[in-house]
Amino acid sequence: MDEQGPEGRGQRPRGRGLHDRVLESLGPAITAGDYPPGTVLRTDELERRYDVSRTVVREAVRVLESMHLVESRRRVGVTVRPTEEWDVFDPQVIRWRLAGPDRPRQLRSLTALRSAIEPAAAGLAAEHATPEQCAELTEHALNMVATSRGQQLPAYLVHDVAFHRVILRASGNEMFARLGDVVAEVLTGRTQHRVMFSDPDPEAVTLHVRVAEAVRAGDAEAAERYTKEITVGALRELDILAP
Repeated sequence: MDEQGPEGRGQRPRGRGLHDRVLESLGPAITAGDYPPGTVLRTDELERRYDVSRTVVREAVRVLESMHLVESRRRVGVTVRPTEEWDVFDPQVIRWRLAGPDRPRQLRSLTALRSAIEPAAAGLAAEHATPEQCAELTEHALNMVATSRGQQLPAYLVHDVAFHRVILRASGNEMFARLGDVVAEVLTGRTQHRVMFSDPDPEAVTLHVRVAEAVRAGDAEAAERYTKEITVGALRELDILAP
């Protein structure tokens, strides 16, 4: 049970600056729905609430504006924007949303995105990956095998994230490569919020090895098929762990 208040989610430790303190309180509160779209937040009220200067509030608001979470207008205040206007690919926005009450739906949405993108990226990687990238994939896949037992999820996560980043980069498509941070946030969020089994699914681990082998062999069809199986398996896990 989360015992923090609505503006305590995602709070960073003190000492990182007043601007960060306001941002890490207000951002999660907005993405969690504590301030619904259309809510007007007055600058003077935010100053008093957080006991900070107007300059600090404005700095935090500018960051939120860059994420399209709010818009600031003179004589009106800071207005929360409609959800469909948010920059949902911003890693910080993803992190905040995964920390909130809408986590199951957010995870499904992001995993569906992975299912649409990553198989295609793996197929392209089989055609374009350099020998160095093939070696990286193999190394990360084998390290995933080595850390997949004994409840070593933090260590497993490091190699899982690195594996998928390499796939996206090796595709040769700069659009796919830019999604590396999105995929990293999804995988990290699943681990941090315990939406994974204590040990990864052995079939999923094996599939990562097969993807690495297919990319190294230049077998685009197999690389795409095995990656699709990984994402489909991730959706199945969500049905069990985050219904």
